[in-house]
Amino acid sequence: MKEYSNKTVEDCLAEASEELGIPSESLVYKVTDEKKGLFKKSATIEVYSIDDAVEFSQEYLKNAIKALGIDITTEAKVEDDIIRVSINSERNPVLIGKNGRTLQALNELDRLAVSNKFRHRYRILLDVGGYKEDKYSRLAYLAKRTANDVLKTHVDVKLDPMTPDERRIVHNTLNGAEHIKTESTGEGQDRAVTIKYVA
Repeated sequence: MKEYSNKTVEDCLAEASEELGIPSESLVYKVTDEKKGLFKKSATIEVYSIDDAVEFSQEYLKNAIKALGIDITTEAKVEDDIIRVSINSERNPVLIGKNGRTLQALNELDRLAVSNKFRHRYRILLDVGGYKEDKYSRLAYLAKRTANDVLKTHVDVKLDPMTPDERRIVHNTLNGAEHIKTESTGEGQDRAVTIKYVA
């Protein structure tokens, strides 16, 4: 987090934009002080980077999960503007939950906490003990196998409902496959990918 002070908020943003090499409309900031007097104007803003969001995300998770009586360690990295946080504990199965539901809830909770703190939507992806990575590999395999069946039979196949990140794996795996199209349908937890044959 960096602080900038100037006459107006716009001046602060311009200064931060120039120093950080980021367009002012892309800056994530909070106005901490603003005076609009007749003879004297001043403003101070705090500008946040994705590193601040990464740090907050991990601290929030540690505190939230500690409240459940579980100590965790975390590792985080940023890839393609996605904050990826790997979690490890002595009770990983509890944090994953049935079909990954607890992990999904933790992911949503962390994303909302970070968005609320920085007033900016960051994409966050949590993994516990490599669970998601293994699941992604299985999903990619399932997508290819199902696409081969669809190619042979010309019959569309609707997969089981999945989380947004899991659906993205299916779409990306089959992106560019000949005579195959993927489409997400349904709402909320029932949203699923259909693999279709196209001539």
